[in-house]
Amino acid sequence: MRSRTFCFAALMIAGLLFESLRFLDNEYLFFAGYVVLQYVVLATAWNILGGYTGYVNFGTAAFFALGAYTSVALGKLATPPIPVLMLAAGAISAVVGLGMGYLTLRLRGVYFSIATLALAVVVQTFITNWDFVGGSRGAYTVRPASVPLLGSYVQYLFLIMLVLSVIALALAHAIEGSRLGYGFAAIRDDEAAAEASGVPTLRLKLVATTLSGALMGMAGAPLPYYVTYLDPASGFNLAYAVNSIAMPLIGGMTSWIGPLVGALLLGSVQQVATVSNWFGGHPEINLLIVGALLMLFVTTAPNGIVGLLGIQARRSARR
Repeated sequence: MRSRTFCFAALMIAGLLFESLRFLDNEYLFFAGYVVLQYVVLATAWNILGGYTGYVNFGTAAFFALGAYTSVALGKLATPPIPVLMLAAGAISAVVGLGMGYLTLRLRGVYFSIATLALAVVVQTFITNWDFVGGSRGAYTVRPASVPLLGSYVQYLFLIMLVLSVIALALAHAIEGSRLGYGFAAIRDDEAAAEASGVPTLRLKLVATTLSGALMGMAGAPLPYYVTYLDPASGFNLAYAVNSIAMPLIGGMTSWIGPLVGALLLGSVQQVATVSNWFGGHPEINLLIVGALLMLFVTTAPNGIVGLLGIQARRSARR
């Protein structure tokens, strides 16, 4: 019942957001909003493994690019709708996540993180040398100018990512209050003690890597239709890996709402900075913003915005 109420409320808020943006009639809001929602999904997906389970994953770009290049490959064979491409990308990324988990989750701490970084390098090397999807030259994607009912194709992409964001947040919310979530928390707090208590740690970690990888792959599937040209440099952009880690850290990693807050805050600031005259429109400024905010929150609020507000709420209650 609690999950149903959450899903209903999330869908209502998403519907109001979409209709509000359509009322404003500014296409750029949908264009920028797509990127912010994309980071909501990536941050939430990363947090399932990194926040709930305590395993830091540096391979976000690998799963994201797998989803994007799945769309490119299937688009050369047929013209399936984007939701179908997202399901296919999610399935492939889930299998890769399961395989990565089986091979690397016996590693812990920094060794696991290095292994996920190596996965990103291996996948990028494979894509760069795969001529069918354009290889190092990249590939163009022709998207329709409009879609039925909505009209604008950018609004269609925004709506798809909005729905995926709701699904990702609902999944994270359901995990948080379930036996699965308690098992993840036990692994994060003390894996050796959890294993000694009978918690199936390896099985739970495999579930975490599979779910996290699937959501990241689904987030990447619409990318070729958003940018219309995809090459390894853009598909494996460092910003995806950095932001997917920074956003949960800034928002708070122990709750589903933390990645959402971090993604909305950091994603919105980056979009404003990208088009602002103050910074000359340089996209590289985004990484500078991430670094500055990370240093600020790590030193002043190590539990993120959600943790900071929780502390303040308890202090207020005591007074």
